[in-house]
Amino acid sequence: MHTFQDLVKLFGEYFAVSHFPKTPATLYEPGDYFLSWGGKRIRPVLCLMGNELFSDISPDAWQVATAVELFHNFTLIHDDIMDEAPLRRGNETVHKKYGNNTALLAGDVMMIQAYDYLSRMHPKHLPAILTLFNTTAREVCEGQQIDIDFEKQTEVSLDAYIHMITLKTSVLLACSLQMGGILGGASEGNCKHLYEFGKNLGIAFQIQDDYLDAFGNPEKFGKEVGGDIRQNKKTFLLIHALDVAPPQEKEMLLSLMQNNPPDKVARVLDLFRACGVETWAHALKEKYWQESLQHLESIAVLSARKKPLLELASYLLQREQ
Repeated sequence: MHTFQDLVKLFGEYFAVSHFPKTPATLYEPGDYFLSWGGKRIRPVLCLMGNELFSDISPDAWQVATAVELFHNFTLIHDDIMDEAPLRRGNETVHKKYGNNTALLAGDVMMIQAYDYLSRMHPKHLPAILTLFNTTAREVCEGQQIDIDFEKQTEVSLDAYIHMITLKTSVLLACSLQMGGILGGASEGNCKHLYEFGKNLGIAFQIQDDYLDAFGNPEKFGKEVGGDIRQNKKTFLLIHALDVAPPQEKEMLLSLMQNNPPDKVARVLDLFRACGVETWAHALKEKYWQESLQHLESIAVLSARKKPLLELASYLLQREQ
């Protein structure tokens, strides 16, 4: 069995080739530029780990993992366009460097290339993998649109936010794991548990990410805290605070969102603390973490084979605060 770090290294070596033709260079160089930055590789490696949970890693799993990574990067290129983001990972974004039109096409062709990799797998697995991949790709787009819709709404319910996060973030993690399981010959029941493990882990991870953006140590978290607050993002924390705050505090919170004073972050954090947001967020994260563990426990393979996934999940949810 490989560790997550082992598979990150192996996948990085496998993925380190050009995935596009040479010409027209004006179309394909932006894609190579974006992919050259690397990344965490969590999604493709989850595909490999889902495969190795049930069997040795098959050649098809590397093709599917590559498709997952290309699809994920396609979404990032288009996200940057929609967010008008100038930088990603400290680099100039594709649309800033090459223009919006070229960035759109570079993202499109990256997704098309993902399907090309999927088409290379053994035909016996293609229908199941393609159905799951297509469903997930559509759900990711739905999640992105719902997130955009939230920007126009003053308040969003917790259920609606969890639904959005599930579609935008969690389903691709779950899909990656389940596709690996399918390639490993997992039963339908085991595949469902594997999917639910990934989905609940993704939700727990997003709760933690929202929490660290507000309350994390910037030196350990890796970025300045309070970014979501400055942008008025509908996070788990803001949704809960608006839900439980007394009328006066709620009015103050809404006013801070609308007026953006210089001390906005500090004042919003004080209101979050007054509303008990920190304790609530930890409890909600623990709820989804425990649900993910229950599904991992229910997968009918030896516990020793689950150890790499358990270690990865623990690592993702125990980042420095």
